[in-house]
Amino acid sequence: MPFGKPVRPLITLGALGVVTALALTGCASSDGASDSSTDAAKVSRVTITLTNDGSDQCKVSETKVPAGPVTFSVKNESSTAITEVELLQDQRILGEKENLAPGLDAVQFTATLTGGEYQVYCPGADTELTDFTVTGKVTSTANSSAATLLDEGTKGYADYVDGQVTDMVTAVELLQKDIDAGDLDAAKTDYANARPFYEHVESDVDGFVKKGHKATDNAGNLDYLIDMRASNLDPAVGWNGFHAVEKDLFQAGEITASTKKTAADLTENVQLLAKLVPTLDYKPEDLANGAAGLLEEVQSNKVTGEEEAYSHIDLVDLAANVEGARQAFAYLKPGLTKLDPTLTKQIAKQFDATNAMMDGYRNADDLGGFDTWDAGTKKSDANRISQQIQALQDPLSRLAEKVATA
Repeated sequence: MPFGKPVRPLITLGALGVVTALALTGCASSDGASDSSTDAAKVSRVTITLTNDGSDQCKVSETKVPAGPVTFSVKNESSTAITEVELLQDQRILGEKENLAPGLDAVQFTATLTGGEYQVYCPGADTELTDFTVTGKVTSTANSSAATLLDEGTKGYADYVDGQVTDMVTAVELLQKDIDAGDLDAAKTDYANARPFYEHVESDVDGFVKKGHKATDNAGNLDYLIDMRASNLDPAVGWNGFHAVEKDLFQAGEITASTKKTAADLTENVQLLAKLVPTLDYKPEDLANGAAGLLEEVQSNKVTGEEEAYSHIDLVDLAANVEGARQAFAYLKPGLTKLDPTLTKQIAKQFDATNAMMDGYRNADDLGGFDTWDAGTKKSDANRISQQIQALQDPLSRLAEKVATA
């Protein structure tokens, strides 16, 4: 796994002594070119194409670009072995796209890169690593009040993320307490109540790897250890985190010694995450990339029912992803209004429409406060939800380049 994250300098965490923090960029949605020729002229563009013509290939259109904003457009044409692409530097994941099924539309992420040596990593390709060079240094173009407002927004958003992770620790500790007590019904409720906190901010906080592990090693990847799913199970590492607990509570319907051990490990990992998250710094494009990445999570994992395969509280997670994206946009909104008031209004309108749609699924009698996402509801409503999320993704996908070039 990991998934979308902010671009930022490597953070030294020697005092903690347990992890390496990955500097990461969030994921912007597909078809995200800005409509401003001035903005577009400042952005380098790289196309990554995944193919299988007898062997699985990861083709990078450009391997050298000047320092500054770089938009990577990723398209899987025919490879079934490659489902993820990462931009690495010194084992740090600077940007990533995952769930890259063949035939889907191209998706993008934008990162502001300074001079240095990088690698494009395509796990599963015949040649997994492609060298990528950035020349020169990033020069500041910020000369407007918009840039100041955007920077202020990142600081406010950092406080929001810190608060969500702190609240998640409290919720997970209660989950562990009720599991240790053997209270199955209470644990199910606790599980549903804990999930939104991670779903609000996962695209910002899922880039940490424990000390001594590589960025591609799931045994040390906190996101895997907290939020792995059956669909991305690493047999060498096994079941961990929220969904291992979910499987026991909702599929097996019992609490075992293994469940208690998994819950204890989950608590330990979210407590560790809470120590690390306050060390993060954000750029405006990180918020934009992360918001778009959360909506991609909706399309790839929530609407399909893949995320909550045993509890079927996918609409709880879906609503949390939308809310997390809305918060990122809200913190950028004052600056974005100065940059492009029309785009700002378009995005705000679609968030309102999406929230109105989700209000129709609220149900106080079901876990997490939303209708259960069972086979019947999914069959009747998945297309409607997906279309509205796409209507929100379309304008939101233009946001990262817009704020990166402010």
